[in-house]
Amino acid sequence: MDIAKYIDHAVLKPETTEIEVKKACEEAKKYGFYSVCVNGANVAFACEQLKGTDIKVAAVIGFPLGAVTSEVKVFEAKNVIDNGAEEIDMVINIGALKGGNTEKVLNDIRSVVDVAKDRAIVKVIIETCLLTDKEKILVCKLAKKAGADFVKTSTGFNIGGAAIEDVRLMREAVGPGMGIKASGGIGDFKTALAMIEAGATRIGAGASVDIIKFKQ
Repeated sequence: MDIAKYIDHAVLKPETTEIEVKKACEEAKKYGFYSVCVNGANVAFACEQLKGTDIKVAAVIGFPLGAVTSEVKVFEAKNVIDNGAEEIDMVINIGALKGGNTEKVLNDIRSVVDVAKDRAIVKVIIETCLLTDKEKILVCKLAKKAGADFVKTSTGFNIGGAAIEDVRLMREAVGPGMGIKASGGIGDFKTALAMIEAGATRIGAGASVDIIKFKQ
């Protein structure tokens, strides 16, 4: 298995510099990662660094809280796509989900899916550490109904990250055809492989190089 092709190499800390984004892009080219995942302000720069390669640029929107309006998420989505992003990782409105406003959550996801249609794939970050199992199943089904391409475990900026049992639960909820991205706290090959075996089709990691270099 070429695990590098599963990896979105993440450089998302607020203090990230262009030097660090360039380094991440060079690492992606060296190790063959699937994509480099950046904040919106770094999308155009990352695209320039990866020009001429098949490595995608992914951008996060509504990140890391998910608590902006759908109109803001739509604007962000349009902006990062116009700047070259081919993948979008959006954070759900967690408060709306916790409050039982499923229609608001559905429409929030759908608004981004609609603007990205035929231009970028959409991954929906559900922030599993804040949800009950019932809520995880519900939001996975909402993301599928909205037409998203992936559901994703975590931002990596909250109280917990990816867990194998959550990946299994998410796979059960969405069935075999939808992508699942395990992200948050994955720092070694063994853990990344376990996530894939549990049903993940993509791995989000900042420690991507360690995952590749230390296969044990």
